[in-house]
Amino acid sequence: MNIPAQFLDLLQEETRAFAYLATVMKDGSPQVTPIWFDTDGEYILINSAAGRAKDRNMRQRPQVALTIQDPKNPYRYLQIRGQVVEITTEGAAAHIDRLAGKYTGVAQYQGHKADEQRVTYKIRVERVAGMG
Repeated sequence: MNIPAQFLDLLQEETRAFAYLATVMKDGSPQVTPIWFDTDGEYILINSAAGRAKDRNMRQRPQVALTIQDPKNPYRYLQIRGQVVEITTEGAAAHIDRLAGKYTGVAQYQGHKADEQRVTYKIRVERVAGMG
């Protein structure tokens, strides 16, 4: 990832910054969702359930944008444009549990549903801009 040094803190677990994910609907209109995220050092990782709008959108149109906002200063944020390069169910339940730990302090995601398949998306960062 080519993130400017002054914005790397927004990617750190202890910052607990939310990301706002923009995907494109079938009709070309935008769809934006606040999401939990983390990174493996090379890619942004997000998680959802199979069949949701963002899942369908990323499978059909893998170009995405994210804004990661500083929780202490709403005028400071990082904008990312990228491409979903991998979609997998392998390890996705464990991934949402890790994200729940990061964002809620609870070791297991409380929204697990028996009939729901969790999915992890790997996003390659292609363009970055920051403000603040």
